[in-house]
Amino acid sequence: MYTCDLCKDKNCRVGLSEKYPKNCPTRESDNIEKLKPLYNEEENHNISYNSALVESEGYCRNTRLEEIMDFANKCNYKKLGLAFCSGLSNEGKTLAKILKANGFEVISVMCKNGSIPKEFIGIKENEKVRPGNYEPMCNPIGQATFLNNSNTDLNIVLGLCVGHDSLFFKYSEAPATVFAVKDRVLGHNPIAALYLSDGYYKDKLYPKD
Repeated sequence: MYTCDLCKDKNCRVGLSEKYPKNCPTRESDNIEKLKPLYNEEENHNISYNSALVESEGYCRNTRLEEIMDFANKCNYKKLGLAFCSGLSNEGKTLAKILKANGFEVISVMCKNGSIPKEFIGIKENEKVRPGNYEPMCNPIGQATFLNNSNTDLNIVLGLCVGHDSLFFKYSEAPATVFAVKDRVLGHNPIAALYLSDGYYKDKLYPKD
């Protein structure tokens, strides 16, 4: 069982192989050697090489939005898919506007595409966000499919719900990256829950014995 989260020294970052923990995946040299050729496959090499350049050239200087555009340019991705949540429609509009201003073609598909009632997947009235109202289900498979049909080069995810994003990634044929995730409670900054896990959110995040 791998427990990189508990490793104190992270010696894989500096190549001190003699200090790797016994259960360190880096010790599995046979598996590592089997993986390495995958990075020489054309698409994988294009992605890994250019993402390394994006990291080094804009490290602690460029925003994630700038990094996504830089990455797309380096990979020669011209047609970008945007899969966004209806709750972040304004943000989606602004993101698309910026991408277009920087020379990209943008194909955008919102989560509620198809307007399929939640009853279709067995959601009962009392299980809706707003009981008594018409609520279409999110359709991430549709988002992925419509972007696939549009032959996008790179898909960008903006604010899809937990689980819906999983289905989008499952069905997206183009490489996909995340611009931002949705967390309405924490202002779309979910990592704040970790920073507050020993304080304000301690009782919520750590089950009591």
